[in-house]
Formats: sequence, structure tokens, C-alpha cells
Amino acid sequence: MAQWQDLLRLDSALQGRVSQLYDERKFPREIRHYLCVFIESQNWDLAAVDENTASTCFYALLLCLDEQWNRSVQENNILQGPDFPGMKDYLLKHFGGEPLKLAVVLSECLKEEKKILASASEAQGWNSPAVDQKWRELDNKVNELKQKTAEVKKEMKSLEFLNENIDFIQKTWQSQVEQNIGLAQSQAVVEGECLKRTNRITQTKQMVLQQIVNILKLAQEVVLTLTDVELPEWKRRQQMACIGSPVDTCLDHLQKWFTTVAEVLLQVREQLQKLQDQNKKYNSTDDSGPMAEIENFTLSLFKNLLLNALVVEKQPIMSSLPHRPLILKTRVRFTVSVRFLANLPEFKCLLKVKPVFDMDVEEAKTVKGFRHFDFNSDDGKVLDVDTPHGGLVAEFGHMSLKESKAKSKGSNESLTVTEELHIIKFVTVFQHAGLEFDIEASSLPVVVISSTNQVVSAWASVMWCNMLSTSEPRNLSLFIDPPPLAWQQLSQVLSWQFLSVGQRELDEYQLSMLSDRIVDDPDGLVYWSKFSKNENAWIWIDGILDLIKKHLVDLWRDGFIMGFVSRERTRLLLQEKQAGTFLLRFSESSKDGAITFSWVEHSKGDTHVHAVEPYTKMELLNMSLPNIIYNYSLRAQKSMHSPLLYLYPDIPKDTAFGRYYNINHETSAPKKVVHPYVHRTLVPVSENPTPPPSPPGEMVIMDVDVDTRLEEHHQELFSDLLNLPELPDLMTYQDMASSQTNFVDLYNTF
Repeated sequence: MAQWQDLLRLDSALQGRVSQLYDERKFPREIRHYLCVFIESQNWDLAAVDENTASTCFYALLLCLDEQWNRSVQENNILQGPDFPGMKDYLLKHFGGEPLKLAVVLSECLKEEKKILASASEAQGWNSPAVDQKWRELDNKVNELKQKTAEVKKEMKSLEFLNENIDFIQKTWQSQVEQNIGLAQSQAVVEGECLKRTNRITQTKQMVLQQIVNILKLAQEVVLTLTDVELPEWKRRQQMACIGSPVDTCLDHLQKWFTTVAEVLLQVREQLQKLQDQNKKYNSTDDSGPMAEIENFTLSLFKNLLLNALVVEKQPIMSSLPHRPLILKTRVRFTVSVRFLANLPEFKCLLKVKPVFDMDVEEAKTVKGFRHFDFNSDDGKVLDVDTPHGGLVAEFGHMSLKESKAKSKGSNESLTVTEELHIIKFVTVFQHAGLEFDIEASSLPVVVISSTNQVVSAWASVMWCNMLSTSEPRNLSLFIDPPPLAWQQLSQVLSWQFLSVGQRELDEYQLSMLSDRIVDDPDGLVYWSKFSKNENAWIWIDGILDLIKKHLVDLWRDGFIMGFVSRERTRLLLQEKQAGTFLLRFSESSKDGAITFSWVEHSKGDTHVHAVEPYTKMELLNMSLPNIIYNYSLRAQKSMHSPLLYLYPDIPKDTAFGRYYNINHETSAPKKVVHPYVHRTLVPVSENPTPPPSPPGEMVIMDVDVDTRLEEHHQELFSDLLNLPELPDLMTYQDMASSQTNFVDLYNTF
């Protein structure tokens, strides 16, 4: 349960990776959630390799579901509670005959969960002594503010009691003297006692003012830390998370600190007002000068805190590109949300936030051909408590852009569509307790495209921009003269792309191969023209990312694809290995993404390393790579044999890929029909091995900006409206039949 609870505390991007983990394995997250204690208590690693243990764990899981269901019945919580009988039916249907399969799924998922937590911990620095100490100190300061404020409130009550007491004595004694002249001789005694009490009041008042000053000094220190350190660090983490970094972007800590400090400052102002009211009521000594200064200082801190309290919690993102935020397409819906960190009850429904596109953007006037856009609907939204944790949030869920005809006639060099950066600002007016001022927050720079052909180039711009533009205000004319990136920076971003798509980062050897291909500067710098303009290495890398996403996620995640390895290194790695040892690597010549395998052969004292022609996405649609490896045969001298025996370094082929095979074997005699067909299998075959293809020439990819095709527009429109996943490029008859069956099942449920 501890592991699952840790996952629930991650930000939405990392939780999305966990969700994808279970979706890919077709295992309901609800079972993982509601049975997290039981699932984490079992040894699924052992069950994954032992059928008896797998069966024991499986039936224990079913028994746990029965117990949960019985508890729901006893607590009369059938309708509101989870569907435990449905979960049990699912397990019986999909794993009843194969408990070992369930054990493998849960073993893999638990391991991947740990990897996600580890990567988040490493990137965020969780549990590191430095971060723990820093946050502990800040927590202590915030708690000290609360404690000192409570002490001031207590002293104010004491001061009020003293004032009421002396006022009562003075008024009561005066009336008694008027009625009894004999008491006049005791007047000196009474006046002396009143003087003592007045001095005590003065001392208490001075002590209260000093306490308030001390609170404000500490609050000033905390506000400065929040606005100049913690908030910028969070924004930088969010910026890195947008381009794939597995960092934590949770706002819980910041919201807690902002809220507490805002509450303290409001209470201080309230106590100051009470002090002023007491002075007027009891005609106390006028010390309005110092109190006015203290109040102005309080308001200054309060305003500074709230000016920084509005943040863009979720950056602009289209549902059709969940892994690539900050790319917006005209006429296609996107979402964005803002949060007010000072979450006080009196602020609920107080602020109405309005989005504004390219507000006060100088580039709109100076950059030649700079495009102008308007929102199709830019109605403001009121910040309300509509999240499970009660945050003051406004989510803009149905925004889209339309281009206006007016274009800038600036004198600077013009930019291509995918290099043009824009910004969305969110503005509101704060009006409370006599205060009124404007608050605004800005999104990260966005790229606006008009065709899906531009997505790849746009994402290159997003990555480059977010590595270079790290402070506000953002440099929206960055690509007029784009600065270079150090390979160390770029390699980290590229590694995040593979982590985001395939749940596995690049290792040092893979990065070394990419460095040899991309970096030609002696100082280790990568220039924009090399990365995404003239030679466009990014097009080749993105093609491989798409290949992994569509066809190779499992193999990449489990580390069976070496991927980025040069031909020379391939030869060096394989030549000392036993015959039949092979490795999987990406094609260096296919810009659309392709994969090949190379194997070693020892013959008559000679060693030869061969490579098969790379397999493209189209070919992998018809047969998965594990099945290709399983069936691959080499035809030589009128005989056929498989040259693929061991995955590098020495893993038997079936041990590595056996779980991924999807081989249909005939288990019964064929039925007699009038016109029977002879059963056939698509078997990948090569003739006598040939040397690997020669290295590719330079690729020149033009930046194309064309109108959206009709069918492309329809696909985006409907997938966006229905929030459906994108369909594959091709669908087999079996897929269509399965899809049709699913629609029938769905229809029958209504």
C-alpha cells in the first residue's frame, strides 16, 4: 500500500505513466487501487515463475475481493462502493485459466512502479538531505508564524480585558463619588491604581506591537523565499516536466505555505485594526504613526504574496497530443488550468480569471509576419474549489484558436510557423478588504500550427525553447538567432523523450552514438540548424520515437532493444560472441523510423556480422517484431535455418521474447469444407546474407506548411470531441471484426 500511496502523490504526468502501464497490460487500475494492500503483500516475482505459487496468489486475490464485497454489503454501500463482483468476473474471464499470466503482469507492473518512483525521486531530489532540510526549515518558519500570531491574539484579548476593566473602575468610582462625598478622600488611591493599570496597558500594547513587528520580519523572509526561490523552482520543474522530465510538479507544499502566510498577514491586519479601535474607544495615547507604518508594511507583504499566487497549474495541451504540450493547432480544442495558491475561504469565487492571447507581446510588433490569433471563446472563469484537495482552480477545457488576418510588418527577420512563439496570459482583479490590484500569470511559450505535418518541427522548437528560456518574461524572439545547446543539455532532453514514450531512458552508450551523429562542434555545442533545420537529425529521432510508441514499447521498456548502436560498434560487440548472437538496432537511414537486427556467424575460421533489411512501421503492422524474430529464416544452399539464437549478450531467443510471441498453432484437425484452403504462415526469409547497407547521405527535410487535409481534419475533430485515442494507420480484418464486436457489446450494455 505504501508504494501505491507514493504513486498517488505524484503529479498528473507521472500518474499518467502509471495509468498507461496498466492500460497496456489490460489490467484494471481499480483492482490495483482497491486491493493495493493485498497486492503489495504478495510475492508476485516468485509467482511469475512458479505455477503453484501463481495459482495460490490468484485464488487468494479472488478471496480478498469476496471479503471486500461482503464488507460493502454489511455496510450497505453496494451502490456507492466499488464493483467488486465485476472485478472478480474480469479476473476469472481473463486469468482464470492462466494464473501465471496474472502473476507476470503484476510482477512487471510493480517493478515499473518502483522505476517511476525512483526516477521521480532522483529528478526531484526527494528524501535528499538538502531538500528535506530546506523544506523542514521553511515548514518550521511557517509554523512559527502561526504560533506567534496565536500569541498576539491572546495578548490582544488580555489588552482588551485590561481596557474594559480600567474603564469600568473609572466610570463606577466617579458615579460613587458623586453620590457619597465621603469617598472623595480615597480618590488618590483609586487614581494611583488606575495609573498602574494604564502603565500595564501601555506596556502590553508595546509588547503586542513588537510581537507584530517580529511576525512581519519573519513573514518577509518567508514571502521572499516563496516568491524568489520555491515558486521559480516549481516553475522550472514544470517547464522540464512539459518536455518529458519525470519530476514532481505537485503544488501541495506551495499551496500550504502560501495559504498559511496569507492567513497570518490577514490576522495581523485584523489585530492592528482592533488595536486602533481600542485606542479610539478608550482615548489611549495616540501612536497612529508607528501603527500606520506597520499596517502599510503588512499590506505590502500581503500584496507581494498574492501577486505571485496565481499560477498556470496545467500548461496548454491538446488531447490528441498528450505527450506534447504547448503545441496548439488552430480550430482544435485544448485545455489549460490555473490555480490560486492562497486558498482561503474568503477567496472562494472572489477572482474571475480571463485568458488573453499575446498580451503586451513586443514581438507582435517587431517580428516580420508575426501571426495574430484570437480565442474562439475567451469567457472568464471564476476560481472555485472544485478539486478533491479543495484548491482554488479554474479549468479552461474548451478553448481553441482562430487566426486573425492582420499580420505584423516588423523590420526583423521573419520566422517559420514552427519557430514562432506565443504566450497566453491569465488576468484577474483582486478586490478584498479595501484592497484592489491586478494579478496575472503567463503560460510557457506555445507554438501554434495549422497542420499536423508541423507537429514534429514544433516539438523541436518547444524542447529547444524550454531548455534555453528559463526566466520570465520569456524570450519569444528566441529563434531569430537561436543560441546553441550544450550536448549535455540536449542529451538529457532526448533521453526524456524515450522515457516518456517507452518508459526507459537512453544509456551512456546510446547517447554516445547520438552524439557522434549530431555533435560536430569541438566545444560540444549543438546548433539549431544541425538539429532541426538543414540536416534535421530530430526528424530521424522522432521517427524512432513513433516506432517505439506504436510497435516496440514492451521490448524497449524491458531493455531488449539496444537501439542506438553504430555498425562499427555492432561488429565489435558481436564478433567475439557465439554464432547466432544478435542485437536489435535502429536504422540510421530511415527518417520514418525502422529497426533491424544484426547477427554474427563463424565460418571456416572467419567471422561475419550480417544485418537484415530494416523493418518499417508498415511491416510491423502485419507482424510484430517478436514474431518476426521467431519465424525469421535464412535460405542458403537449398536449406533454411534461423540465424538468430541468442539475444546479446547471451540470452536464449525464446527466453527473451517468448512472452511476446503470438504464434497460432493448429490444435485440432481441420474441418472438411467444399473448397478448403491450405494453411499458410507469413515467414520472413532472407537469401544468402549480404553486408549491411552503406551509410546514408545527409537528409534535407523542408519545413512544410500546408492546409489540413479533409480526412485529417475530420479525424482530429472527432477524436478531439469524443476524446478517443488515435486510430492506427492500417487496421486488419481481425482488428475490424474485434472492433465491431466491441461496439456490439457496448450497444448491448444499454
